[in-house]
Amino acid sequence: MPAFVARHWGADMAKEARLPLQPLTAIHYDTRYLHNPDMPTVSKDSYWAVAAVGLLILLIASINFINLSTAQSIKRAKEVGVRKVIGAGKYQLFWQFIGESALLCILSVIFSLVISVLLIPAFNELTGKQLQAVSLFSLPFLAFSFIVAIGISVLAGGYPALILTGFQPVKVLKGAFKNTNSGQWLKRSLIVFQFVISVFLIISTLSIRKQLYFIQHKKLGYDREHVLVMPMNDKMLANIDLIKQEFKTDPGVISVSRCVRSPVEGGGGYNMRSATMPEDQQINVTANPVDEDFVRTVGLQMIAGSDLTQQDIKDVSTFDWEKNVYHFILNESAAKQLGWSPQEAVNKKMYMGPRAGFVRGVVKDFHFQTLHDPIGPFILFTELRGRELLVKLSGQHLRQTISFLESKWKTLVPDRPFEYRFLDDDYNKLYNAEIRLGKIMDLFSGIAILLACLGLFGLSSYAAQQRIKEIGIRKVLGASAGNITVALSKDFVGLAIVAIVIAFPVAWWATHKWLQDFSYRTDINWSIYVGAGLGTLLLTMITVAFQAIKAAIANPVKSLRTE
Repeated sequence: MPAFVARHWGADMAKEARLPLQPLTAIHYDTRYLHNPDMPTVSKDSYWAVAAVGLLILLIASINFINLSTAQSIKRAKEVGVRKVIGAGKYQLFWQFIGESALLCILSVIFSLVISVLLIPAFNELTGKQLQAVSLFSLPFLAFSFIVAIGISVLAGGYPALILTGFQPVKVLKGAFKNTNSGQWLKRSLIVFQFVISVFLIISTLSIRKQLYFIQHKKLGYDREHVLVMPMNDKMLANIDLIKQEFKTDPGVISVSRCVRSPVEGGGGYNMRSATMPEDQQINVTANPVDEDFVRTVGLQMIAGSDLTQQDIKDVSTFDWEKNVYHFILNESAAKQLGWSPQEAVNKKMYMGPRAGFVRGVVKDFHFQTLHDPIGPFILFTELRGRELLVKLSGQHLRQTISFLESKWKTLVPDRPFEYRFLDDDYNKLYNAEIRLGKIMDLFSGIAILLACLGLFGLSSYAAQQRIKEIGIRKVLGASAGNITVALSKDFVGLAIVAIVIAFPVAWWATHKWLQDFSYRTDINWSIYVGAGLGTLLLTMITVAFQAIKAAIANPVKSLRTE
């Protein structure tokens, strides 16, 4: 590699340049390019996070299976008692119920594969990937799916099977089992665990949504609305003044600028120093070659000095660094790094690498990187280079203005196709990973809440069946439907409150850790936690009330005459 560099860039560059090799398989997960719109990569942490949430949802579903199976065990008690009386062994019954559980899980895998195939287009749109249906039917994937199904059937079906096979035939056939309270602590623990996960996901989703809103509405220090970005090449430089002039003949075009990178893309890496600093004392800086219209086109705020002029562009008309006289516009951070206030920086001599020149002005700090990174020193400088053309539009009659620009482009730049994109779209692409995470969390939270309500429905159904005689006696003694509903519901509301108390610190820790990745972030205030808690309590009361009211309005004669 040093020989390659020396051959193309000279021996001096070969002494300094370092071109390390990287395994091809490592590029996809290289987080250095995580928010680079030109070469987006992914973080392994995001995959693990989604996998963890998927596992939590699977746990909720398994808990539901346990609760619903246990609730149904009352109805099967006499069946078990009869089977034992006629000679069925405990292990035979156990494997019968495990077999039923396994059959349900295997059928679920089959149905889920069908549903997955139907939902692949929506999945690809959600994740930004291009998964093919054939991937779901590969042997390793199918084998893994069925192994997971069997494992869940044993784990989730094991407890109900043990409960059912542990019945004593004499007590069961006499009906004594119906009033037992065995295993209540486990059922309550499971329902609390379900709601801990649900509350955690609700708070996480609301926090992610609030940060995304903050990102999309934060003032960046430049105007990204109604700015077109058009790719250009060096051949257009000779004709750039004419192109800009012709574009501005349309009343919908406010200004046009040539640059190497848009504000969203930031700039390249350079070194800078003031004229009073020794040559070996260099400060790293991000910089972008622009023309005299860049500041006005993107709406940067000048706080000292003046904007670039056409004469400043003429002063760098050659490609000889030593002959050119450069002019620089610094941001506040760059001026501070060089030891100047914005006013002191104006007209000061400085160097950017081999480029010598003077500071023309200072602009207010703006975000030229994502909000994950703090604002650093940045320089706009004059140089005859351009990779993009920025066109600021008024926002009126956009379609007609773009059609006008296309017609002019075909005349002035016949060798290149007319291509454009909006600057705010480029900005949103920087946060594709966060936007996708927000959508995934919305979906997962909805699924988790639905499953948790199903689990609560199953447990309340079980409780109502266990207390059916008590409810009948209460009604005979004069209890109203409201009294009975409150009596059946208060335990579950208490469980939801316990879950909320447990979930709050866990959710705070997780969201706080996620937000630490952003140098600029929203404040997660108490309203999100209060909203999540009240929402959970409301769902709990609605779900439980359905079963409680159903039991409360039942005829007590039917429940009391069973013996």
